Amino acid sequence: MHVEFRTDPARYRHWRLDVDGPVATLTMAVDEQGGLVPGYELKLNSYDLGVDIELYDAVQRLRFEHPGVRTVVITSGKEKVFCAGANIRMLAASTHAWKVNFCKFTNETRNGIEDATANSGQTYIAACNGTASGGGYELALACEHIMLVDDRSSAVSLPELPLLGVLPGTGGLTRVSDKRHVRRDRADYFSTKAEGLGGKKAVAWRLVDEAVPRTAWDATVAERARELAERSSRPLDAEGVELVPLAKERTESSIAYRHVSAALDREAGTVEITIAGPEGPPDGGFHREDFWTLAMTRELDDLILDLRTNELELGTWVLRTSGDAEHVLAHDRLLLDNSGDWLANEIVLYLKRTLKRLDVTSRSLIALVEPGSCFAGSLLEVALAADRTYHLDGVFEDVDPGADPAAVTVAGMNLGPLPMANGLTRLETRLLGDEETLAAVRDAAGKPLEAADAERLGLATFAPDDIDWDEEVRIAIEERSGFSPDALTGLEANYRFPGPETLETKIFGRLTAWQNWIFTRPNASGPDGALRRYGTGRRADFDRKRV
Repeated sequence: MHVEFRTDPARYRHWRLDVDGPVATLTMAVDEQGGLVPGYELKLNSYDLGVDIELYDAVQRLRFEHPGVRTVVITSGKEKVFCAGANIRMLAASTHAWKVNFCKFTNETRNGIEDATANSGQTYIAACNGTASGGGYELALACEHIMLVDDRSSAVSLPELPLLGVLPGTGGLTRVSDKRHVRRDRADYFSTKAEGLGGKKAVAWRLVDEAVPRTAWDATVAERARELAERSSRPLDAEGVELVPLAKERTESSIAYRHVSAALDREAGTVEITIAGPEGPPDGGFHREDFWTLAMTRELDDLILDLRTNELELGTWVLRTSGDAEHVLAHDRLLLDNSGDWLANEIVLYLKRTLKRLDVTSRSLIALVEPGSCFAGSLLEVALAADRTYHLDGVFEDVDPGADPAAVTVAGMNLGPLPMANGLTRLETRLLGDEETLAAVRDAAGKPLEAADAERLGLATFAPDDIDWDEEVRIAIEERSGFSPDALTGLEANYRFPGPETLETKIFGRLTAWQNWIFTRPNASGPDGALRRYGTGRRADFDRKRV
């Protein structure tokens, strides 16, 4: 089955988006028969990947198409239930890879909601007009303010451990402790109590911000939305930029957009990704949907999601760029020089989120810097995200001896606006503990750096000349395909995030690693495991050994 991530509000089956001045409402009313794959019903506003694809699209459109929106209210269109979380039948029937990719994408969408609140002036409110269970409560946890109807039956809960033998898959444990600062002993009790907590106790334990009687519900939600909207500096009279449908051509061996393309080699297990830089300087400003940085980022985002979900056996991604580095840097400067503009801010934030998506993708990333490349500024970040970078020393003498030597350029985009999940830039992460070299890299900002300098400053892993280039690159790529994919994923995830641990690195590192392991255990996914036995009336048969 091929999963498509492109959608728009006219095609939504599970969400309704309404905008009323500075307040938008996202209403979750999941179509029970609208599962992405056959075999389960999405009852009680439970969700699968298809539901979350629509949510991701809505969050993106609110940021770009509705600059006047300052508060977003997420609520349910169904009686007495906010969201029952990820659909259990779907999880029980899914492959391990599907479950992990589903959780990862859902995590990224939740992080995007938090990013909108923190950096875009669009504050999210979870208006839980019924019970929020499991992933439903995790969706609420991603919001800045959680309201729960106080009707003696509605509650919030994380029942995954007692009922399913797994963990909350989209950051629930981390957000309960690190974001909402629920006491450890209370968090332990809450996460083992399947029915959860509601009312005043949920407020007292910091699980929600307020419990509101049903009689005062609508008025209180509206009042809270207005209060939070008044705190935002987001422009009320700006004109949004429409996220027009992406032009995309997909064949068995290629995926092509206007600025991004991918060649799929199934025999070798590789993908060669090429990002084309802008064709010229940024004439016409950036308030348009075809501005290169925005258009390229949308294409790269879609490509990462497509490959990650649909091409599991293409384990090595070879990253290339083509074009004029000066044009890339000119687009970067235009955005950075207008950082106070809402749209410039949104484009940079979107690029940041897309690069983070690349960081947490379980594929080997190898960047190749060759003559004609434009690894500069924002596109240099793609090379800095790679596990290894090969930078040609000089030119290909047999092909184009008169070409300019391959070079990379550090610029403003590399020095702060695009942090990783660990809160550091990719330069700071790469050169962690080496302040002397990091200072030298900053001093070299704006200068095209050829292979010798790039290698000396830590921007290139290896710098072979044209005699050794083909052989060294070939060996590196072929060697990768001979290793265990599982071991490579673990290796890469450990080395990509040195430095501080943050809420994001805990979710994508610590929590995801544990959930990954638990999903493969018979206690969860075996024939007698909790996921398979759920709803049958039979208790799971657990292997009682602690490992």
